Amino acid sequence: MHPRLAEDRDGLPHLLDAVQQHASHLLGQVAERDVVPAAPIPEPDALPAQGAGTRAALEEFAARWEPAFSASAGPRYLGFVTGGATPAALAGDWMTATWDQNAFSSLDGAGQHLERQTIAWLRSLFSLSDRHHGTFVSGATMSNTVGLAVAREWLGEQRGVSPAESGAGVLGPVRVLSGAAHSSVPKALSVLGLGRRALTPVRSLPGREAIDVSALEQALREGEADGACIVVANAGTVNTADFDDLRAIAALRERYAFWLHVDAAFGAFAALSPDHAHWVDGLDLADSICVDLHKWLNVPYDSAVQFTRRPDLQTSVFQNAAAYLGPLGDTPDMAHLTPENSRRLRALAAWFTLRAYGRDGHREITERCTTCARALGDAIDSTPSLRLLAPVRLNVVCFTLADNPTAQRLTALTGQLADEVFLTPTVLDGVPALRAAFSNWQTTETDTRRIAAALQAAVHKL
Repeated sequence: MHPRLAEDRDGLPHLLDAVQQHASHLLGQVAERDVVPAAPIPEPDALPAQGAGTRAALEEFAARWEPAFSASAGPRYLGFVTGGATPAALAGDWMTATWDQNAFSSLDGAGQHLERQTIAWLRSLFSLSDRHHGTFVSGATMSNTVGLAVAREWLGEQRGVSPAESGAGVLGPVRVLSGAAHSSVPKALSVLGLGRRALTPVRSLPGREAIDVSALEQALREGEADGACIVVANAGTVNTADFDDLRAIAALRERYAFWLHVDAAFGAFAALSPDHAHWVDGLDLADSICVDLHKWLNVPYDSAVQFTRRPDLQTSVFQNAAAYLGPLGDTPDMAHLTPENSRRLRALAAWFTLRAYGRDGHREITERCTTCARALGDAIDSTPSLRLLAPVRLNVVCFTLADNPTAQRLTALTGQLADEVFLTPTVLDGVPALRAAFSNWQTTETDTRRIAAALQAAVHKL
């Protein structure tokens, strides 16, 4: 064994103590750290021929790279609907790496059984019936891709062909209807061979990002001659956290043939709050659902779940024929359900946080975030130099400058705010804007007041 490896093996308890102490110190002060630090990015260096050992690597990382890291784990990082990692999720992620389970095969330990238990808990959390079968994937993009891949196979079933076997070309032209589809949807259509041009925008309601159901019905009626299609509905749009009327859309299947995929990346968590659960009424009627767990469940990045009512079609797409994997059987291994074979046991961090805090704990996080979003929306609405662009329905606040809202001026504004809060740019109805997305388990109304004060001070300097 290499001497550095042997040294680290023998000193592992002390090394883990050092990492634990370092991580504890970091998380203890992350709330006061500059959210987007001004430290320069380190210059690249060459791979060393001789390793320095784990302790020296930790020290170099802390000195060289950490100063340039954003405080994305902290309470005032409001970009990309990024949560953080609850204490339990962090413990679960550490144990995930410790056990390093191969989660794609039931031949290897209990990992798949723990994943199925966690899926059942998540199904209950989002008030879904047991008709929905779920699998863990890396994020919302992959969740949407898997859901649309199953939808593609369903289209083939309607036409008596299998695109999984014969290629997407056997389907001919495909229509995918949506009101305000997330950017991952056309990306998925490109990957799946359906093409970005398959996405057909449907008119939204006036002043909303929610689809006009009457316009959707008209599009379905006009396309009946082309056969079945796919409808992508939204439960929480990126810009304004708007919601399509899922029950009304699902009811159209009585007259028109389409697969209903719902992108509920963060909006599914509305189900946890009695005041907001009406937004996801009808979610269980979807044929496939995307939910991003490294958003509002506050587990470490690289975790989402994908639900579908047709796991048989899912295995048709993703089955992996190899003697060492074993037969599909009645309960297919995860290797037959997603694009990945190699996959870490993502379910463990989710299991930890759900077991530690339960439904009530995660409902409190959801409701606190929505309260903070409303408070920031009220502060913006009362600031003459700022303009709220949409009602605060859930956890996203979309706003702009009252006068001359150019992308350049908004960039200057976010630059002034970088030490206090991270906001992401967007465009809503042609207007350059900013969005604040509340989803971190640590964010409180104190943070919100601090953000509002910093925003009001910064806007007067433009």
